[in-house]
Parts: sequence; C-alpha cells; structure tokens
Amino acid sequence: MAFGGGVWATQNKILPGAYINFVSAANTDVSLSDRGIATIPVLLNWGPSNTVLPVTIDRFRRDCFDLFGYEIDADEMVLLREIFRNAQLVYFYRLNGGGEKAANAYGTARYAGTRGNDLKVTISVDVDDAHKFDVTAYLGAKTVDYQVVSTATELKDSTFIIWKKDADLAAVASAPMTGGTNGQPTVETWNSYFQVMESYSFNAMGVPTSDETIKRAATAYVKRMRESIGKKFQVILHKYAGNYEGVINVDNTCATGNLYDAVFWVTGAEAGCKVNASCMNKYYDGELDVNVDYTQAELEDGITAGKFLFHKVGDETRVLMDLNSLTTFTADKSNLFQENQTIRVCDQIATDIAVLFNNKYLGKIPNDADGRSALWVDICKHHEELQRQHAIEGFQDKDVTVAAGKDKRSVVVEDNIIVVNAMAKLYMAVVVA
Repeated sequence: MAFGGGVWATQNKILPGAYINFVSAANTDVSLSDRGIATIPVLLNWGPSNTVLPVTIDRFRRDCFDLFGYEIDADEMVLLREIFRNAQLVYFYRLNGGGEKAANAYGTARYAGTRGNDLKVTISVDVDDAHKFDVTAYLGAKTVDYQVVSTATELKDSTFIIWKKDADLAAVASAPMTGGTNGQPTVETWNSYFQVMESYSFNAMGVPTSDETIKRAATAYVKRMRESIGKKFQVILHKYAGNYEGVINVDNTCATGNLYDAVFWVTGAEAGCKVNASCMNKYYDGELDVNVDYTQAELEDGITAGKFLFHKVGDETRVLMDLNSLTTFTADKSNLFQENQTIRVCDQIATDIAVLFNNKYLGKIPNDADGRSALWVDICKHHEELQRQHAIEGFQDKDVTVAAGKDKRSVVVEDNIIVVNAMAKLYMAVVVA
C-alpha cells in the first residue's frame, strides 16, 4: 500500500503519510516605503506629449540628450537639474507638446517642438559603393543617426527622426528641418495631467504656474486625492495661500526665468526628504537666482502665514522652516500639522498600512480574533521601525488597538503616535557665578 501524501487544508487525512504544504513566507510589508518620487508638468522644446515620462536620476544623467534633446549641462535643462538635486524618480509630463513637428524633404522630427528645427540631414555617395548613400542626421553639432542605404525605403526610424520612405535620395550638403513649434498649455492640458497622475504614486507634485485658476484646481485636486481617494502627497505652488496641509506655498521669486521656478527645487527637496527628517535649514544647492531679500519681520510674518521661505544665512541660501500652508488650526488639527515633517510621518503611515492591508489582509485573512491580532502585530512592527528611525517616539504596543467594526467585514484601528520634529529653537539659561 502506498503512503498518503500531497497537500492539506484541514487535518482530516485517513491514510498515513506526509502531507506537506510549500507556501511563500507571508510578506508582512512592514518596511517603510521609499521616498524621493516626484511629478511635475514641464515646458520643453522636445519630447512626447500627453504622456507620462518616468525618469530616474541615473537615467537623467545617462540619457538626457536622447530624452530631452539637450546635454545635461545645457541651459535648457536647468529646471530639470533643480528637481533632480534631491529627487530620485520624477514623472514628467510635457504641457506644450501640441505644436508642429519640424520636417524637410527626407524626414520629420519624432516630436513637435522648436528643438526639431536644430535637426539637419546630410547625404553623400558612399565611398565604397557608388550605388549607396551615407545618410547622416545631426541635432545641433551632434550626430544622432548614420545609415548607409540604397534607397529611402531602407532607412530605419531613429530616436529623433521618422524618415520619409518615399523620398528621393541625392547628395546634399545640408538639409535643415524647419517648422517645429511648441504648443500652448491650456486648462484642458492641465486637467489631463491631473487625471493621468491619479494612477501613479509619488510624494510631491510641483505645479509651476502663475495662473490662479490652475493653482485653485491643483489645491482642489490634492484635497480630493488625500481625503477621498487616499493618495497621500503634497502639492508645491508659488505664492498661493492654500490653508491646507497638502499645499506648500513657496514665497520666494527667481530673478531669472519665471518667478515661480523655485517650485522645481522645492518639489525635489520635499519628495526626497526622509520620513525622519526636515527640510528646515536645508542648504539651497541649486543654480537659480532666488530672491531672499526679506527683513526679520517679514520672515516672522511669513512663518505665521504658512509660507515656505528661503533666507540668507551668511553667504548661503537656506530653507527657513519646512512649513505647509495650513494656518487655520482646530482641535483636530493643531499647528503641529503645519510642519511638513509631521505630514510626512502621517502620510508614510497611511500609505504603508493601506498597502499592507490591501495586499495581505483584504479578502484573504478572516476577520476573527486571530486575524485582527495579526494585523495588530504588523502595524506595531511598522511603528517600531518608524521609532527606530526617530520619526516617532514613545511608541508602545498598547498605543494600537484593532477591534471588530460594525459589520463582519470591518475592522477599526485606534492608533496613537508622537511625531518627532527636528530641533528648531534653543532656549538656554547660563548661570555664571
């Protein structure tokens, strides 16, 4: 007689044997989710339109020319360099991609935009085969394509050019492309950006604009995302008193470029700031000429008004306080919620516990005493990691309770935390005998 074997669900086997289940260890997902993810809509001279372009800092350094049409040190890339001072991953969205594509008799620029006007094509008879042509494309002074073909039908489209397969190839010293234009952003373009970003996860959204209508729309958007959808991030605006913890109000203007360009650096800094850290007193290491001409009284008034301010410290420019725009305080939301470090901790908890519950518990774990106990253990582990990283303090297991809800499918969690904020003020008394 053969022994029994296989897998088991309940201990009801009749035959003797070894019944063994091989299962993956449950991923409790109590580790903290990564930060450093930002999104920002941009005005560019090259690149895809109506699409999200994810770019890591490494890819930006390596492929900047192919992605954006310029070398990384070009003046046109200064704002992208600003956000990548601190961000690790940025979801870009080109707002002005609805223009015209540059073209000539041999090809069309892959993307609309003025940068396409810097493309040119040279064609010469191949030195090794008089029946073939050397086709070379340049963007500025850089070679971006080179092919040896007999006819245009053999040309393969490249990163920069869509070749016209019906063109008649002939020797030409230089055939520049012309007619490339940038589009104009509209309210519909902005709305499309807000809509498409609903399916992405990020820590900070920069909204670089002086348009008050767009600022109001961005504020309504972040409120809906945070409070109705459960997506936790902050929006960075310029000179907009949102009176909301999800809106950071950058007050400083820039002397060059657009007045709101500091939004780029702040977006990267807020996205990249760790959950146990603050941007307060952070050194501005960017390239913009940020106006820091404030009096002491103006800085004090700015803090009271919930403004994010750069100020002068010796020869350096630094962040004064890491504040959001919340200025109306209640019993439910004290001035502690004006500190972005507080919001980072709260958002970290909300995001991580939601991921934990949705991936491990939702529809999988019974809502009984054992199931609720397992959820309690995971939440405590998560908070212990926050405490280990000095994001919260004084945490004890008793600060979390997990109980049955009003119906059989619900659980209710009561959670008490003490958020750690960075030191900001020193009060010292020195007794001298």
